[in-house]
Amino acid sequence: MDLALLRTFVTVHRAGSFTRAAALLGLSQPAVTSQIRTLERQLGRPLFLRQARGVTPTTIGDELAHKAAPHLDALVEITETGLDEDSSLRTLHLAGPPEFTAERALPALTELIGDDGQGLALRASFGNAEETLEGLAAGHHDLAITTARPRGALLTATPLCDEEHVLVAAPRWMARVGPGKLRRKGAHALEDLPIVEVHESLPLVARYWASVFDSRPAASGTVVVPDLRAVLACVAAGAGLAVLPRYLCTEALERGDVVALLDPAVPPLRTYFLVVRTGTLAMPHIVRAHEWLLRAAAGWA
Repeated sequence: MDLALLRTFVTVHRAGSFTRAAALLGLSQPAVTSQIRTLERQLGRPLFLRQARGVTPTTIGDELAHKAAPHLDALVEITETGLDEDSSLRTLHLAGPPEFTAERALPALTELIGDDGQGLALRASFGNAEETLEGLAAGHHDLAITTARPRGALLTATPLCDEEHVLVAAPRWMARVGPGKLRRKGAHALEDLPIVEVHESLPLVARYWASVFDSRPAASGTVVVPDLRAVLACVAAGAGLAVLPRYLCTEALERGDVVALLDPAVPPLRTYFLVVRTGTLAMPHIVRAHEWLLRAAAGWA
């Protein structure tokens, strides 16, 4: 059986789409369709059910993928390992949220560059979870960091770390609200405070309110800026309250630039995932960065 046909088949099986598989393989969609039809003729069985959006594997298709994929991944690992001797040729394309990628991931990965600059080369791009996962699935990135666990077989996610969310404001707002009032009135004590957020939908504040107060925020965003570092700067300047990851505001809390308005017994957490296209951890530069980030994350808590 032709290995090229099997490679195309496994890519389609993971992608769930001829179009997406063609993009990942660098082939035209008609070429991918032709290769799958050839393989189906050789086996005498259909491998996929064609649908309006993508394809679904048949039982025989699932069985073949289960048997063939590990061996194809192993062959990729064998061929790619030889390239690792000249790691200066390998560039890792990383994508993730701007704040976490800049504050956590990139400082950790720069150690792989080497003192002489001849180690791993890095290219980073920022985006939200949906954009990042779409870019990874399309082959634009090698490794992605996201707060959303992807669905389907094309992408594989590994939990990286949890971040604690903190309700913060400038000290003058604490004097206005007061811990006693917060304990008595809960979220109602915060209704008159301006909100600083990254999006009009108030994703962080809404998640915090649901987890801690079992309610929804009554106010809309007063300041909306799509970067948590800018949110922190606005909060420190007195613009209002915000919900921020603790790693991002720890220094500001220690300096007294901002204060935590509440200290819940169970603080809200959000999980970050390391995501790759299934099978690409056979590539040395990707698995090296993947393992390095997992080790670094053990010390972030």
